[in-house]
Amino acid sequence: MSSTLTTPPPSSTCTDTTIEVAKGQEVAVRMYGRKKPKETLPLVVHFHGGAFVAGDLDNGCTVARLLERAGALVVSVAYPLSPDHPFPQPVDAGYLVLKWVHKHRTRLAGSGAAVYVAGEEAGGNLAAGVALMARDQSHPPLAGQILLSPMLDPCGATPSVRAAMGESTACKWADGWLQFLRCTRDAEHPYAVPAMAQRLAGLPHTLVLVGDDDPMRDEALAYATRLQSAGLQVTQHVFAKANQWPDALLQPGSGECPCAPEVQAQFSRFFEATRCPAP
Repeated sequence: MSSTLTTPPPSSTCTDTTIEVAKGQEVAVRMYGRKKPKETLPLVVHFHGGAFVAGDLDNGCTVARLLERAGALVVSVAYPLSPDHPFPQPVDAGYLVLKWVHKHRTRLAGSGAAVYVAGEEAGGNLAAGVALMARDQSHPPLAGQILLSPMLDPCGATPSVRAAMGESTACKWADGWLQFLRCTRDAEHPYAVPAMAQRLAGLPHTLVLVGDDDPMRDEALAYATRLQSAGLQVTQHVFAKANQWPDALLQPGSGECPCAPEVQAQFSRFFEATRCPAP
């Protein structure tokens, strides 16, 4: 195993490091939580938001810490950003991290640790894309995917997006999609645009969380409905007081995000419903 993992001080619950996911290819990650001897934790590969073109590990700390407080060991990924690294590079990097995490799951989170993917906003897109890749490759097995206000559809024409933008003619999410997708054909690829995926069978149990005035609300709930129609297990929740989602989820060092106790409770229930020994 090649990595530069270090042991965090007793007072710390997160560690920045790099892992070698392929020969000559390293990815920076931040790990949250530590397992105790003989303990097994849910193990989550997490992707921060930033409309594909911005954001870093600090922007992912709010959601990552809520996952940790819900009992998980979290590996948050500093994936490559567009426009220098458009699709498929961020998704490919995320999948390589997922395979590395699964390979080392016993050391990281205990014997039989269940593995999940999670992400908010653009990170929710990457989590969904990586889950589709894992399904198609039949590896690694996933216990679940957790999508918070995910960017899933580049059309940007849903009522929730239009309501959030008002009369504005500029939309950072549309601009982000333009940087992420190199050509129109990319917009047809399910790993880039999960909303376009025609085959959904075989995906894991999914948790979808959105706010009631969330720009991503409609596309996220539409994806949840499609997953349910495909016979898959889906848990979804709309928070009535999630002000300024998804932006509020991306603010580093801003303290508690809106609905933090409810979000953490949703994570905890999802882990309890889906944890099982990995094959």
